[in-house]
Amino acid sequence: MRLEASRLVCVRGGREVFTSIGFSVGGGEALLVTGRNGAGKSSLLRMVAGLVRIAGGRLALAGGDAEKTIPEQAHYLGHQDALKPSLTVAENLGFWARYLGGDIVHTALETVGLIALADLPAAYLSAGQRRRLAIARLLTAPRPIWLLDEPTAALDREAQVILAGLMRQHLAGAGLIIAAAHGPIGLDHVNELRLGAAR
Repeated sequence: MRLEASRLVCVRGGREVFTSIGFSVGGGEALLVTGRNGAGKSSLLRMVAGLVRIAGGRLALAGGDAEKTIPEQAHYLGHQDALKPSLTVAENLGFWARYLGGDIVHTALETVGLIALADLPAAYLSAGQRRRLAIARLLTAPRPIWLLDEPTAALDREAQVILAGLMRQHLAGAGLIIAAAHGPIGLDHVNELRLGAAR
């Protein structure tokens, strides 16, 4: 599997965020997108996720499921944790598992260290716990492409180690990762795509 972008152009609110961006990332590989605030890191991930329109250029996936779009084969972990405060931890993850077509809620919560909080309303979670719950979504249904926007935000050292282990497992299974971050994400061998400053 290989995801390739050529001469991508992003326009938001009538402003050109970036132009002529290209990259290639295959199964078992990770791409780290870096750059200053406003350079378009989040916009690029959202573009791959199908949440931002491609204003120019081309994005193609070779070796994936020909019956599905790129967004349908991707997990997107954005800045917002997408949780309903009134639902419990398990209910929140259960919703996403059903929506994504998965069913391993208990195992996912155990993996991210939240099984003891399964019956607690999400409103009572700390920022780091909310992020762990969002990460658990990646485990509920297998998808080959992980799009991670500042994945270590709000995570303590223990949770960062858990996330790094999950990313390594995903890569070992021929998955691919595109992560936007200002610093290291816990992987040793990553390619880097640096976006220019906002104009």
